[in-house]
Amino acid sequence: MFKFWTGRFEGYSLNSFKKDLLSGIIVGIVAVPLAMSFAIASGVKPEYGIYTAIISGILISLLGGSKYQIGGPTGAFVPILLGIVISYGYENLLLAGLMAGIMLLLMGIFKLGVLIKYIPRPVTIGFTAGIAVIIFTGQIANFLGLQGIEQHEKFIDNMKEIGGHLNTVNVFSILTALTCFTVMILTPKKLPKVPGALVGIIVSAVVAAVFFAGDVATIGSTYGAIPNKLPEFGVPDITLEKITMLIGPAFVIAMLGGIESLLSAVVADGMTNSKHNSNRELIGQGIANIITPFFGGIPATGAIARTATNIKSGAVSPLSGVVHGLFVLLTLILFAPLAIHIPLAALAPVLMMVAWNMSERKHFVHILKLKSGDSIVLVITFLLTVFTSLTTAVEVGLILAVILFAKRMSEMLSVLKVLPDHDSNRGKVLPHVVKPTHDCPQVNIYTVEGPLFFGVAQTFEQCILSSIHTKPAVLILRLGKVPFIDTTGEEYLRNVIQDIKGKGCTLLVTGAKPTLKIALKQYGLTDEIGEQNFYPHTGEAINRAISCVNQNACIGCKHYAFKECQEFANSHIS
Repeated sequence: MFKFWTGRFEGYSLNSFKKDLLSGIIVGIVAVPLAMSFAIASGVKPEYGIYTAIISGILISLLGGSKYQIGGPTGAFVPILLGIVISYGYENLLLAGLMAGIMLLLMGIFKLGVLIKYIPRPVTIGFTAGIAVIIFTGQIANFLGLQGIEQHEKFIDNMKEIGGHLNTVNVFSILTALTCFTVMILTPKKLPKVPGALVGIIVSAVVAAVFFAGDVATIGSTYGAIPNKLPEFGVPDITLEKITMLIGPAFVIAMLGGIESLLSAVVADGMTNSKHNSNRELIGQGIANIITPFFGGIPATGAIARTATNIKSGAVSPLSGVVHGLFVLLTLILFAPLAIHIPLAALAPVLMMVAWNMSERKHFVHILKLKSGDSIVLVITFLLTVFTSLTTAVEVGLILAVILFAKRMSEMLSVLKVLPDHDSNRGKVLPHVVKPTHDCPQVNIYTVEGPLFFGVAQTFEQCILSSIHTKPAVLILRLGKVPFIDTTGEEYLRNVIQDIKGKGCTLLVTGAKPTLKIALKQYGLTDEIGEQNFYPHTGEAINRAISCVNQNACIGCKHYAFKECQEFANSHIS
């Protein structure tokens, strides 16, 4: 661990520190309004988001597996955390976050980071787009200044709640939100290096204070004052009953946190030509999420937008992330009393813009246009995320993706009966040579291509057994293009072996790759087939087959291909 940590500071200089200091301050400026916005959207007080940005931000940068990762509260967690707060309360959210941190830590220790990459892209895009819709629609009430709104866990219930309170629209809130939105759009065009969200919030807050004082809901009027210090260390109430109750939500937080953090690290790799350590990243995320709840912080993960900002601002090492956390702490100490004047309507466009940027709309439309199985997985995952829950969406999405994958892999299976083709200059065994009037009843040769797994194993067995109309003396299976075999494939191959043996037939295997031979040995199939019955080349197997065959059985059957098999074997062509 120490070697890994120090290795990220090789060649570090004073100039490097200046770059980290500047980039850390810039990211800190971006992080402050987002931290409060994400906390509010998650159903907790704004200061909890700031605590998270400070503590988890520093720990993730120091202990994670990416040099440039910026951690903190993110939009991806909003619907999950809001649902937990509504169902279980803020105190239990802290415990769920702590449990998720332990899960992430264990995932990193047991080197499970590599498994995250096996989640199909349509699933991640589907639930990310669904989360974006939930975040965007969740800010409609603040944008319009609706009063008496009660937050619900279900999307439909929230839409009904908004529809039932449209008569409470506040024009001043709309004007405040539009002011923030306009400034956010114009700032990057006029001042590219200045965070548009921060400028938008400040300008709209000033406008609301000057022209709409008392007419627009603010952080102070809704949540009270924000303490200008970190909370005291506190241990969440931990009981076996609560652990059992929160194991599901904690697992969802851990999985989503792992996915988001590693996606962010991959983005950072692409922008810097660097390479992150996925397991180390999970360990850093886990430790951060274990410690943060003791200071009132909510779950955190790698933030893609803030990480990208960090890199674009010239970050050199993890110190930029540490500076970012310290800057947020300094902001909390010096400016917390001023934050109470920020209108909720000013935060709404910020989160709506975050939702728009995280929606993966271009990738979503691209996969949709493919009109393939991936399109189905994408749409179903998206709809289930919006209308049910992220847990259900990911579970169903993964199941559908596995089914589609199995179907595609099954279409790759090819089991063909072959014979030597003497018209070929290369002396190959090919399927077109086999005809009703041109076959060999003594030596049957089959070329098998594709993996022997649960999706195709039965088809493989049927292809072999149903096509053996006679009782051949020898069956040769050419397995050179079989990359792997699973336990289901093993069972059906065993059935083939036993059926063939029952007919008094000798089974020979040719071309099996080392990995396949290892698997066959582990399954005990090598012993059943016989070690002496494995050959590297088809020619050698045919030569052995001829020695097993009663040649008199083919006398008078001149239209059969036994003689050609002899010639092929004698030529020793593989």
